[in-house]
Amino acid sequence: MLHYSEIGPQDAPIVLIAHGLYGSGRNWGVIAKRLSDTRRVVTVDMRNHGASFWADSHSYHDLAADLATVIDHLGAPVDVIGHSMGGKAAMVLAVTRPDSVRRLIVGDIAPVRYSHSQIQYIEAMQAVDLSVVTRRSEANAQLAALGVEPALCSFLTQSLDVSAKRWRYNLDVLAAEMPDIIGFPELEGSFDGPVLFLSGGTSDYVLPEHRAKIRGLFPKSRFAKLPKAGHWLHADDARGFEGSVRAYLDADAAQDLT
Repeated sequence: MLHYSEIGPQDAPIVLIAHGLYGSGRNWGVIAKRLSDTRRVVTVDMRNHGASFWADSHSYHDLAADLATVIDHLGAPVDVIGHSMGGKAAMVLAVTRPDSVRRLIVGDIAPVRYSHSQIQYIEAMQAVDLSVVTRRSEANAQLAALGVEPALCSFLTQSLDVSAKRWRYNLDVLAAEMPDIIGFPELEGSFDGPVLFLSGGTSDYVLPEHRAKIRGLFPKSRFAKLPKAGHWLHADDARGFEGSVRAYLDADAAQDLT
């Protein structure tokens, strides 16, 4: 089963957060702590990331099944927040295992194939000479010299085990599976529960032309933007992201009681 952490009252409604490519549950610590005043927040490490297991495959059906196993262990259904790769996994989960998802929030991603690969960051990490790295700042410097922007250098090295001199990513498998990661599987059926597609105002990941595909899979979907945020909306505007998530879940929960 996936490695996960949790915070908040044990008897509170559960929110599970699935991170994006090259992320980990710890990247969501600030959001998890803020939401934990009224919810039991569970942050997972997806397969081939963080402290979770490594596997030879990284398909969205696999990722969705991993999430379903955690949710079955916690007690379904739960609210699910998925960002980027985690958002695609959460969408597949909702369609294939609708009994496991109460409400879904998808962070800045659509159920479509994208043309931009993220392979360059794998190549940069593989090029870092970890034998001479004694602190994260040294790895940051090497990544920057390879052309990785400063903010992303710091993000990537959060998943560097300096003492063991290894990345907490299964880089070889992620590279091999990149065509599937930037794609999206064909799905039969739909998820009839509430779904919020929350996008960054300066991001181009969720476009008007994606809405027909989105509504075909998620007929009750709603759309909102954080004007000042990009793709990493939970980091670019943590307060705005938290407020949008809280308002959506609270309003929808109130409707359940009427």
